[in-house]
Formats: sequence, C-alpha cells, structure tokens
Amino acid sequence: MAPPLSASPADVTAVRERIGREPTTPFEVVVRDAGGAPAVVRNEPLSRDGTPMPTRYWLVDPEISTRVARLEAVGGVRAAEAAVDAAELAAAHERYAAERENAIPADHAGPRPFGGVGGTRQGVKCLHAHYAWFLAGGDDPVGRWVDDRLREDAP
Repeated sequence: MAPPLSASPADVTAVRERIGREPTTPFEVVVRDAGGAPAVVRNEPLSRDGTPMPTRYWLVDPEISTRVARLEAVGGVRAAEAAVDAAELAAAHERYAAERENAIPADHAGPRPFGGVGGTRQGVKCLHAHYAWFLAGGDDPVGRWVDDRLREDAP
C-alpha cells in the first residue's frame, strides 16, 4: 500500500481556489503549471468521510480544463473512443484501477471505488480524467489523443 497523500497548506488553498470549493479528499499535486500552481492532483481513493473516490487523477488547471471541455462539447468523448484501440483502452482502465486499489488500506472494510479512469468500467466517460492521468505520466491512449488535439489547437 502507498503512503497517505498530503498536500501542503498552500497547495490546499490553491486547489480550493481553482475548483471553487473545499477539497473533500486528501491529495498531492503531481503536475504544476509554468507558474508553479497545481495543474493535476492525485487523490486518495477514499474521501475523508470514507466515500469512494473513483477519480485518482484530477485536472484542476482552469485553462486546461476549459480547453478540454470545449473538446468534449464538439463530440470529443465519442471521437476519442472511436479513435483509440479498445484493447489498449481496456488495459489502461485496468492499470488505473489497480493503482487506485493498491492505495487503499488493507484493513479497509467499507465501500471501494470501482471502474477504471474516472470510475468508468469501459469506454470513455470524461476526457478530463484521462488527460489528467496522461499529464501525470499515465499510459493512457485517450489522454494521448486529447494531448494531440490540444496541441493542434494551441494558440
């Protein structure tokens, strides 16, 4: 099992400002923007009250989030799912779920998060979750697809 995650007070404040509310799950910053602000966080698999948290990697950078949302708005979820190899996507979901499962305390008897990237059992639900994991170093074909689209659309 991995050690518990812990963000600095400054990072908690920055994430609170970026998401517009108090974070409910312990996290650590795994990717920062050019100015040093949190861009991607890695969440614990259980919130402070024990609620399962399926989204291990979370995109908190507002500018990148907006760009990904625009991609989703023009059919990006369906396009990504059609573009990537289904077996490669299934394997990515398995790796993501295994990492999250390995971070749950061995003695935890309550509900557990399920599914792969963002809690999805198969296919693509949210480009943000895939891209967050990709930016954090995850081998995610959908995250690569998003990265390619965003690079094509770069200002």
